[in-house]
Amino acid sequence: MKFQHWLGLAALLTTGLLLWSLREVLIHLFAAVVLAMAVCTLVGALRRRWTIQRPLALIICLLGLVLIVAVAVAVIIPPFFSQFQQLLQQLPAAARELQQIVMGWLNHASSLVYGAGDSADGGARFVPGDLSSLPNSTALASGVSGGIKGLLGLASNLGNGLIQLVLMFAVALMVAIQPESYRNVAIQLVPSFYRRRAKTILLQCGEALSSWMIGVLISSLCVGLLAGIGLSLLGVKLVMANALLAGLLNVIPNVGPTLSTVFPMAVALLDAPWKALAVLGLYVVIQNVESYVITPSVMQHQVNLLPGLTLTAQFIFTVLFGPLGLLMALPLAVVIQVLIREIVIHDLLDPWKKRRAAA
Repeated sequence: MKFQHWLGLAALLTTGLLLWSLREVLIHLFAAVVLAMAVCTLVGALRRRWTIQRPLALIICLLGLVLIVAVAVAVIIPPFFSQFQQLLQQLPAAARELQQIVMGWLNHASSLVYGAGDSADGGARFVPGDLSSLPNSTALASGVSGGIKGLLGLASNLGNGLIQLVLMFAVALMVAIQPESYRNVAIQLVPSFYRRRAKTILLQCGEALSSWMIGVLISSLCVGLLAGIGLSLLGVKLVMANALLAGLLNVIPNVGPTLSTVFPMAVALLDAPWKALAVLGLYVVIQNVESYVITPSVMQHQVNLLPGLTLTAQFIFTVLFGPLGLLMALPLAVVIQVLIREIVIHDLLDPWKKRRAAA
């Protein structure tokens, strides 16, 4: 290899290491771009419906979003947090209730296998561990000190998270105001012979993200509405909190619907075990309706991703980027799918196949 080749390889490795060290910054920037694309999608829909200038459409969309957030903060969020707090408080009681039910089943199975009887005559019994022992003063002081340190660490993490959230929204707003300028900057970073093609690919990525967001919004609204109606008919408490959680967690495929099932099942278990099973059946039906009825109905507004690709993307991006990577796994997978289809397949593999056929 010549010196220029070694220099290029070193530059490539250095760039890779630099990007790896900045991966958290990059995922926050990507989240800001996704938010900006959501605003641009609203602006585009408004301009298609009414012929108005883009600055006016942008102002109307931003004011509408601010109004929606204000109404949510004033009307929806307070009862939601109140119900969600009650939901969290009921989880330990639900866990104890579930433990008692499981222990009852195990004792019943043991009596069927070994015969009825107490521990003196050999009958097997499953008894929870003794929890009556209390910690001594040293352990108590250590626990208090650890709790204070944990609270301080939590406050620090919340402060850092708030700063990152504000910066992310600021970047998203800047990109939404001048999307073409930022797109042109990105296009200038590629070689001149590929810039026209890069512009087309970036536009396709934006269209794919917009389609994905529209599909997810429709799907989440339908899931939250169906969950609220079903839980109301079953007489499960804290309907609003559970329905909102079902709609919000539906944004995260595979993991989100599973987590959203835990909370209403815990609440229903405190009323009656059959209600918990009914809630499980309800959520299974809702997910099947969402997968086989709602999603095909809005398929023209959605990007089709294979389930295996979705699960793999969630695992990889969660390992690389943490919780935000799990939330951004689907939009990242959408963009990567477009890049692989357009760059790797259309621009690299298809011409190579044609040259081989011609030879």
